Amino acid sequence: MTRERTEAYADALLAAARGEGNLADIEDDLFRFARTFESSDRLRLALTDPHLPVERRLAVIEELMGGRGLAASVELAATERKREFAEVRSALPLDAKQQKRLAEALGKATGKNVEVKVIVDPTVLGGIVARVGDVVIDGTVRHRLEQLKEQL
Repeated sequence: MTRERTEAYADALLAAARGEGNLADIEDDLFRFARTFESSDRLRLALTDPHLPVERRLAVIEELMGGRGLAASVELAATERKREFAEVRSALPLDAKQQKRLAEALGKATGKNVEVKVIVDPTVLGGIVARVGDVVIDGTVRHRLEQLKEQL
């Protein structure tokens, strides 16, 4: 699919979500779907398999998304709401208070209005890894130990 076509679909979805007043919900759903798609080889193969009927591929997406979605709309939705989203990987879920404090800290560090999207990742052994656009902030224990090792 061409970039122009993808952006046209994303714009249409964004307009529909804005019209229905559920832009934040759509953004959350799309974010989760994009991460699931990126992390699952089987899902990517199934959704891109030309031998699998289109109806079946759409049914898989509908099931995953609850009837919504284009991954390209996540960033457009965040932009529409004048926010930048931060993908945060943590070994444990973060509660609302922790997410709020983290969003404030990342906002100060990046100079942007940040909304946190948490991905629970058991490979993170302590701390978090945050990505805001092209900026990556690695606050994991592993990274800190590597820095200490380099200093010694």
